[in-house]
Amino acid sequence: MTIVSRDEWLEQRKALLELEKKHKRESDALARKRRELPWVKIDADYRFTGPEGEVGLRELFGDASQLVVYHFMYGTDWEKPCPSCSFWADHFNNPHRHLLRRDVRLVCVSIAPYPKLSAWAKKAGWTFPWYSSA
Repeated sequence: MTIVSRDEWLEQRKALLELEKKHKRESDALARKRRELPWVKIDADYRFTGPEGEVGLRELFGDASQLVVYHFMYGTDWEKPCPSCSFWADHFNNPHRHLLRRDVRLVCVSIAPYPKLSAWAKKAGWTFPWYSSA
């Protein structure tokens, strides 16, 4: 580790800040290009299982016009879901309600069978929509 004077540190910090700003502008431009990509019509009949039984992709939207799908890693033969996904899921109940007020529905989708998801959600106290794609 190098120790320098405050003035030297400040000079290096300002140079780094310029690189950070450049990186942010490039990231913003890339995000804009991603948003400008054309849409693709979905013709496949994707099916999911949730609390209301089997539903199609359209039903995942509920009454919202926009859908956010979080791929919640929980394998069919796993005893427990992904710890990182579980960490984030611990924070999904309230944001889900806020998103609904903004015409966006958040759902989680896992490959594990729905009864397994439902049991884990109950154990964890999760109430957000969680579907199986099995």
